[in-house]
Amino acid sequence: MLDTHRHRGLRHRLVTELEKKGIKDHRILEAFRDIPRHYFLDVAFADWAYKDVAFPIDADQTISQPYTVAIQTQLLDVKPGDNILEIGTGSGFQACVLSYLGCKVYTIERQKVLFEKTSNLLKRLGFGKIRTLFGDGYEGAPRFAPFDKIIVTAGATELPEKLFSQLRVGGYMVIPHGEGEVQKMLRITKGEGNTIIKEDFGDFRFVPFLKGIQL
Repeated sequence: MLDTHRHRGLRHRLVTELEKKGIKDHRILEAFRDIPRHYFLDVAFADWAYKDVAFPIDADQTISQPYTVAIQTQLLDVKPGDNILEIGTGSGFQACVLSYLGCKVYTIERQKVLFEKTSNLLKRLGFGKIRTLFGDGYEGAPRFAPFDKIIVTAGATELPEKLFSQLRVGGYMVIPHGEGEVQKMLRITKGEGNTIIKEDFGDFRFVPFLKGIQL
């Protein structure tokens, strides 16, 4: 797939839209400007990559709305060298944004078809340092813990204790939480003695956070 002058123009327009919606971190905006988001969709739907909407991908999943990716990344307050766990690899775009920002990224996908497709795509795009894992997101990745930050890209009806246990003291988990079609975007800080500090950043819609794996 080509990255044309037109695609770059669409990216610039998307970045302007994200700025207007309150994305202030220039590093995140640069990631959206530099990473060809249309590579993460089938060729026939390339233009949808630059609309600020979610869009269906394989295995009944979606590539998240660009604003959602940007705001979750901004809430993580990532620093170069951060050890970050992503739950729900999906198209791989969110993991690439985190890697672009200089993070060490581990990402878990429960859908085997998506895991294989996205793992191959990331290598082709030059993001081979991202560690892709096939497994149950609720279990996390204890052998790579503790993590500085954890990002969950699916709507949870409960706060996953195993993930929280893999977060270092002072670290953040950004997770959409709630029953029904709309979830609250929470940033959870892990305090001393495993205390929990919750911040609410409004309503979002996500596919459900499911347990187990799908072969």
